[in-house]
Amino acid sequence: MRLPSLVPFRESGAPMRPDFGLFGLHREIDRLFNEFAQGIASNDATKSLTPNIEVTETDKAVEVTAEMPGLERKDVDISIEDDTLTIRGEKKVEEDQKDKNVQHSERIYGMFMRVLQLPPGIDPSSVQATMSNGVLKVTIPKPAKSMPKKIEVKDASQADTKKAA
Repeated sequence: MRLPSLVPFRESGAPMRPDFGLFGLHREIDRLFNEFAQGIASNDATKSLTPNIEVTETDKAVEVTAEMPGLERKDVDISIEDDTLTIRGEKKVEEDQKDKNVQHSERIYGMFMRVLQLPPGIDPSSVQATMSNGVLKVTIPKPAKSMPKKIEVKDASQADTKKAA
């Protein structure tokens, strides 16, 4: 593995002046951390079972789509509590694979959980979920917006006489 040089270079490859200042030092430290993080992110060992999701919104609903290849409906549990959507699931080892001596596997097994904050006032009984070809789609109707109400200001003496009567 080739490690990047710690000597600061410009994009052209020419070395920067030694007096590039604190701003340049800050930028260079950020670059080093970004390269380090990219190296970790590209490592196969950091793969996880957490499904990739996409959240879209229309005038009437919020839709959450999650990729869950290899899972079936019975492997997924969806719940809503206190304006929080929780998607849980488990990818289990296939029964016919337990008898085999696996030489190399890049497949991931185990449990996962995704938690998403929803807009306040969601009615859990109106939420629908479908799953087809390893793609889960959860449709969450938006709650009706509360309409502003104008309140009439009355004279305090008139309100007191109505209460007394």
